[in-house]
Amino acid sequence: MAAPKNAFKAALAEGRFQLGLWAALGSAYAAEVLSTSGYDWLLIDGEHGPNDVPMIGAQIGALRHSPTHAMVRPPMGEAWLLKQLLDQGAQSFLIPMVESAAQAKALVRALRYPPHGIRGVGAGLGRASDFNRTPDYLATADDEICLIVQVESRAGVAAIDEIAAVEGVDGVFVGPSDLAADMGLLGNPGAPEVLAAITHVFERTGAHGKARGIMTVSLPQADIYRDLGADFMAIGTDVNCLVSAVENLRRSFLGEAVIEKPGGGY
Repeated sequence: MAAPKNAFKAALAEGRFQLGLWAALGSAYAAEVLSTSGYDWLLIDGEHGPNDVPMIGAQIGALRHSPTHAMVRPPMGEAWLLKQLLDQGAQSFLIPMVESAAQAKALVRALRYPPHGIRGVGAGLGRASDFNRTPDYLATADDEICLIVQVESRAGVAAIDEIAAVEGVDGVFVGPSDLAADMGLLGNPGAPEVLAAITHVFERTGAHGKARGIMTVSLPQADIYRDLGADFMAIGTDVNCLVSAVENLRRSFLGEAVIEKPGGGY
């Protein structure tokens, strides 16, 4: 028995577009509800969502036998934290604020066992090895890890060729909101200057044969990103969907105009 097949990584390798949604409520129950909503992947957000390791682990468990793949974003790409998330069963990672090839290389090593990395050997205690019921886990785990690095600053854009060239990086994900902020355009991720930077990152990432990802809560922006060549994309968040649904339900009942709020990165 080998490590579970990473369906998201396989789909990217085959060139199949993967549609996702952000999960930031910090609830395994909510994640389970979302897991059968037809999305290919769900981002469990530990950077901005109120999540800790046990809560993230519970959400990974809720998605374990669902058709939706669990991707995890930790608050930072720290090796000690990645080690715990790996043993909890996470196979796909979105790491924020990557600005150099050196950072990317360190992340690759953090997610792999020696001699190719520094991951500690303790998966027998966790879900990753089906609680030590997967005899070939150690020999097969590395191949099923998917590393997506998040470029969301001018420094990251400037270093995109070096970052995308790192062996073990499977894709580059652009964070439009943080990139806009770093460019002096806080709150305006749809600005032409930001779109130009995203276009450049997509072009260079594609030139290195790596997957290109992004997220938005604006469907018009989503169409633009898809046309630019996005290979995977999140088109909303559980928080925004909940807020929109409950507010517009009340407005509809009261006969008030339903509001379509302009969308940005979040």
